[in-house]
Amino acid sequence: MVKISQLALSLCFAAASVNAFTFVPQTPAYSRSICNNRQKTTYTDLFMASTLSRLPDSAVEVTITAPGDSTKAAYDKALNELSKKVTVPGFRKGSKIPPAILENALAQKIQGGKNTIKIQAINDLVNALIEPALKEEHGLDPIGQPSLKAQAEELAETFKPGDDLEFVVKCDVWPDVKFVTDKGDKPYVGLKGSYKRKPFNQAKFDKALGDLREKYATQTPIEDSSHKLGMGDACVVNMVGYMGTGDDGKTKGEPLPDAASGDNVEVILGEGRYMDGLVEGLEGASVGETVQVYVTFPPNLKNKALAGKAAVFDVTVESASKRVVPELTEELAEKIRPGMSVQQLKDELLKAVDEEDAKEFVNERNVALSSSLAEVMDIEVPDTLVTNQAREKYAIMMTEFRDQGTSDEEIKRLISPENFLKYKDIYAPDIKRDFKVNLAIDEIAKLEGIEVPSYQIEEQLANLKQEAESNGDEFDESVVRSRVESTLISRYVFDFLADNGDLEVEYVEDKFDEKMMTELAQQSMERDGIDAKLEDAPVDAVIEEEPEVEKGEPEPETEAVVEEEPEVEAVIEEEPEPEPESPSEPEPEPVVAEATLSEEDKAAKYASIEDEGERAYEILKDLGMVEVIPDDDE
Repeated sequence: MVKISQLALSLCFAAASVNAFTFVPQTPAYSRSICNNRQKTTYTDLFMASTLSRLPDSAVEVTITAPGDSTKAAYDKALNELSKKVTVPGFRKGSKIPPAILENALAQKIQGGKNTIKIQAINDLVNALIEPALKEEHGLDPIGQPSLKAQAEELAETFKPGDDLEFVVKCDVWPDVKFVTDKGDKPYVGLKGSYKRKPFNQAKFDKALGDLREKYATQTPIEDSSHKLGMGDACVVNMVGYMGTGDDGKTKGEPLPDAASGDNVEVILGEGRYMDGLVEGLEGASVGETVQVYVTFPPNLKNKALAGKAAVFDVTVESASKRVVPELTEELAEKIRPGMSVQQLKDELLKAVDEEDAKEFVNERNVALSSSLAEVMDIEVPDTLVTNQAREKYAIMMTEFRDQGTSDEEIKRLISPENFLKYKDIYAPDIKRDFKVNLAIDEIAKLEGIEVPSYQIEEQLANLKQEAESNGDEFDESVVRSRVESTLISRYVFDFLADNGDLEVEYVEDKFDEKMMTELAQQSMERDGIDAKLEDAPVDAVIEEEPEVEKGEPEPETEAVVEEEPEVEAVIEEEPEPEPESPSEPEPEPVVAEATLSEEDKAAKYASIEDEGERAYEILKDLGMVEVIPDDDE
């Protein structure tokens, strides 16, 4: 099968030939590469000077003059190639056929075929000369498929091999990265914007402060053997555990593994510290006493054989201590860190808690920064990029309709040039903004010298490689490396913009009226005249929330005492650098559709394909909207 980008192929939705649906080979988003993959003949030695004029939306028109020697060479090549493919009475196949005879033969076989040789020669010249004209002579990177202002059929009417040929080509080019000039040398500094987030979490702050005080608690042994353990006391115990059986889980069963029992285990009686039932079972016990304690293991325990299960422990209290948690005083602050005051401690802890909560709203912050950043970019976005991005989104939306049960006939009706153009118009502003922001991030990183420490990249690569190997997935280090670097650079630049920006934060309670938002989205789509089915299309965020790359720390071996982590670490320890978001998973191989698949089998097949682009291709192929072209040797 011919290897063509499946997503691009799947997006040739309509049989009608309109500009919005002209096939353009797909390239990765925002990649500086030529989209024309056809083999080119070199005529650059005969290349004459060209002239260039700028057009809106980062497009150009290039007037190229091909000299007579170049047109003659192109014509002879086309003649030779067509002679091998056309059978003419009186000539052996592949032999040299005079041009006039071959033209007459082509005219009888193909409508308008008399100029076929000239048309092929002209197309060959255009493909060979446009790239060096743009890149070498004018220093521009072409994007997409160049188009002749006057079609090759029209040019063929006056084309004469050996004579100069002038033609005009329109093409999108990669734009220069420029900032607006009326806002200083660094218009990206001091960006204004606003976003919403949850109010400051006072309860979390209070708990973090309490946890910090707990770390400096003192213990005094309790000599009174009749003392009954109460909340706040500490004790050392020996524990022997059994699986809990019976309807209530309070009957001893098989002994627990050694790791789930233990001697000389310190237990501090307090709420929320250990698995349910342990503290409650020890309350009222005395030193030397053995009590039976009924517990339930945490459901997220690493040992799945014990997770969420009931257990019975025989617990012997070996010793007891009175714990005294210090008040927050200047003396305690000095003990935590020399020279620190109570107010400084509170300020640092408050900042730590607030920054921890703020991580949940980094996406909202970046959206606000992106909107402001795009406004200070002086960039025209090529229409080719807008069209390709809109096509990809449109294909994903059609795939989602199919997954939600929309019939094949309904999807075919929705996939039309008119609907696509309406969809493109809606999403064009967001696509342009994203493109500007992506270019700006790279440029700001260069201007400000923002670099990613190599050790962070290597750590993430090691984590991702380990994960891929454990899942049996392929791991292309060069591809993953570039994505990790891009993700980290983006994070560092947005942090820089936030630190040097002027953002207003609106603190609101976490409430979301989904019904109201759906109604507003439907009304908006109706105003734009989109087909009723398109009214349910999800509106993508400007910047998608990135999945986390961070690998969790390995859980400790299962023990009888499972202590919960405090929500915020003590101020005395330096916060680690944030881990980067994970790059996308490698694309799975496409599943080849069988003509005899039932609807249930198709649904199962589509559900097994994780990559949205691959899934879109398979669905549209099964609908008969793409043609599979076999290779010559198949």
